[in-house]
Amino acid sequence: MIQTRSPAGKTATVIVRPFERRDVGAVLVLMRALAVFEGYDDKFRVTEADIVEHGLGPSPRLGVLVAEVDAAIVGIAVHYLIPWTYDLKPVVVLKELYVAGAARGMSVGHALVGRLRDHAIGIGASAIKWTVLRSNEPAKAFYRSLDGQADDIWELWQLTIDG
Repeated sequence: MIQTRSPAGKTATVIVRPFERRDVGAVLVLMRALAVFEGYDDKFRVTEADIVEHGLGPSPRLGVLVAEVDAAIVGIAVHYLIPWTYDLKPVVVLKELYVAGAARGMSVGHALVGRLRDHAIGIGASAIKWTVLRSNEPAKAFYRSLDGQADDIWELWQLTIDG
């Protein structure tokens, strides 16, 4: 929990916690908003049932941290785990970080990443990794403010599989 000040000068408390069943609708809204922002909303297929199955089912494949301000969910950090790599330590992958427009400037993103960092430390992870749109300069500045850095060695590649 952190105390913050809204852009309008109002003091607010940001609470970050793992998501629960009651949060699924709000999580989906923010996931869809990110899809719109990043330009893949026409391919977005995630449903509430998918989030429940893959995030709250018997063998979760993803985790979601939610950020609340005044009892409203205003941010998400969707993440998953690579169980181990060359150093036999897990790596946490931050798949999606999104803060609703009205909550930007209130340290919500900082609180989400801070809580994810605490999680990564708690499980003995060697790193948190993520991707950023090349054109998203504000996101890059935000990540730099957290001491994040672009990987100078590896570049992102993909092999698209059409089903």
